[in-house]
Amino acid sequence: MVDDNLLNEDQAVAEINELRRQINHHNSLYHQFDSPEIPDADYDRLFDRLLALEKEFPELVTPDSPSQRVGDAPLSSFEQVTHDTPMMSLAKVFDDQDLADFEARILKRLDDDEPPTYNCEPKIDGVAVSLLYVDGLLVRAATRGDGVTGEDITHNVKTIKNIPLRLQASDGERIPARLEVRGEIYMSRSGFAAMNDEASRSEDGRVFVNPRNAAAGTLRQLDPRIAAKRPLSFFAYSAHFSDFRGPEYHSETLALLGQWGLPLNPERAVVTGYEACLAYARNLLLKRPNLDYEIDGAVIKVDNIRLQLELGSNARTPRWAMAYKFPAEEASTVVRDVEFQVGRTGTITPVARLEPVFVGGVTVSNATLHNMDEIERLGLHIGDRVIIRRAGDVIPKIVSVIKGTAIKGTEDISSGRITMPDHCPACQSPVEKDGEVLYRCTGGLICPAQRKESLRHFCSRAALDIEGLGEKLVEQLVDADLVHTVADVFILTREQLISLERMGEKSADNLINAIEKSKATTLPRLLFGLGIREVGEATALALASHFGSLDKLMEADEDALVKVADVGPIMAAHIAHFFGNQENDKVIADLRSRGVTWPEHSAQTVSDKLSGQTWVITGTLESMTRDEARSRLQALGAKVAGSVSKKTTAVVAGPGAGSKLDKAVELGVAVIDEQGLIDLLNGDQ
Repeated sequence: MVDDNLLNEDQAVAEINELRRQINHHNSLYHQFDSPEIPDADYDRLFDRLLALEKEFPELVTPDSPSQRVGDAPLSSFEQVTHDTPMMSLAKVFDDQDLADFEARILKRLDDDEPPTYNCEPKIDGVAVSLLYVDGLLVRAATRGDGVTGEDITHNVKTIKNIPLRLQASDGERIPARLEVRGEIYMSRSGFAAMNDEASRSEDGRVFVNPRNAAAGTLRQLDPRIAAKRPLSFFAYSAHFSDFRGPEYHSETLALLGQWGLPLNPERAVVTGYEACLAYARNLLLKRPNLDYEIDGAVIKVDNIRLQLELGSNARTPRWAMAYKFPAEEASTVVRDVEFQVGRTGTITPVARLEPVFVGGVTVSNATLHNMDEIERLGLHIGDRVIIRRAGDVIPKIVSVIKGTAIKGTEDISSGRITMPDHCPACQSPVEKDGEVLYRCTGGLICPAQRKESLRHFCSRAALDIEGLGEKLVEQLVDADLVHTVADVFILTREQLISLERMGEKSADNLINAIEKSKATTLPRLLFGLGIREVGEATALALASHFGSLDKLMEADEDALVKVADVGPIMAAHIAHFFGNQENDKVIADLRSRGVTWPEHSAQTVSDKLSGQTWVITGTLESMTRDEARSRLQALGAKVAGSVSKKTTAVVAGPGAGSKLDKAVELGVAVIDEQGLIDLLNGDQ
């Protein structure tokens, strides 16, 4: 190398570029292929030389230099960012039959007898992130968040050594101008153990509970210098292109990401049919103890991207992918007591209070028992020693009783048996059996437990969406006896809100404004917000589309209700019972009298005019929202899908229509504009 004192800028540029090339090469060998060519001391000399030259020539520092991984000054807060495309969750299955059912649903939707090929890979127990590359340069990294909006964690992600700051393409190969890469950030088991060992010998001796918590906690640091010291790694598992025609298969997309320098999981495989997927998962489960990272299952995706588009997605999960979850960790402990909790709709659920036990990476002290039938099936008594499993690695569950291990002194508690109370533990109203296994409080609106849960649900984002009226404030409003039904929200005063703990004048004004804004809602949102048993968002929309107005729905009997798509006899009975209750009718009357409005859908004529047809809406509509257009098409019997396929009947394309319009043209699917849709809805076509 040239003596620092004799270097001019051109020579510095040449040496810096060569140092960066070598360092990136050795980083790749070490972090992606586990096959270093040089000792750590030699690598350190290269890195130190780069730092010295960049200090001497600061104008030559670039965002993709390996030196930028050491971390800058701390941030004051996290910024919110919107993902280019939503980060969806995966549906989960837990046994072989579920996996077979998954494939059966796929074959039915594709109208095909031949099983597709699948891309299989481990489900890493880490933190899902999105990496945005613009012209090959890493410009942003974000957490999954709610799937649409996440937190900007670029400052921490840039410190992770196996994430390329700039993608590398072969000669003549093009990298997309805008590329969003999805993947999992995790902490290796060995790195986690070493970090905790060092932490245990520090002054405060605090250690992390498990690798996933350690990874998540690290990414939540405002100071990137902390992240730079921790052993985080990354595996890419998908990509979204904007101006780039990607490969035809998901596995080919992954291979392309690997060519550009992104790390891929070496355990991935492409197989055909669910039985091969099952064999892959079983083999992976055998490997699980020897992997240097935590996994909690296998991710299985249809490999053909065209078929992925044809299969489409549900509200939150793709139909072409799922997570096959492995059996959770188990431990034994003692049931000290059983308490009964009252849910939003009055369902009373037994909950076991346990001797705290460490299982699946957390300390568990409670476990749901679901219902009295489950208690009988287990043969459970207070004082029994039981096996706890974290079902799906999330919800603690009692899976069995270890017989003959009752704790001395507990045999006579509650006569050794667990019985459903005669009266609600929250309001002392009588308890009645509902169906085969459920028990419910009959207190309805007078029950404080149901009141809080009903109010939380009513104000939630998918219902009235009252910004600022969250869980803690709901607790205060109910505890202060300011709200008895959901309609009371709309007569709250500024003075009442200011009297609450930690509620200042500005916060009170903001909430009053949010409540006023929420008064203008829609019929589907209102129906969902009322909390009718088993009526979710999709059913609320179906009911609104079918009946057109709330009054018509309230007058409908069970025979009329079962004519609505996806409404069966049991759900029809729940709906009819809800609107047959005078207390509920009074709440609806109070909502109206207090200024809550929702557009009636009386202009929509419920018919089967478009029955059996599949429509897609894309682009911007001017005379109505896309939700309104969807509702009106559904009211005519059409199915409204999110993607275009050979089974699509027609596409409504407004300004800004993109890939869906291109796909329709490619497949020869009929395309109409907004005026054509209006003509159709008005009966002019």
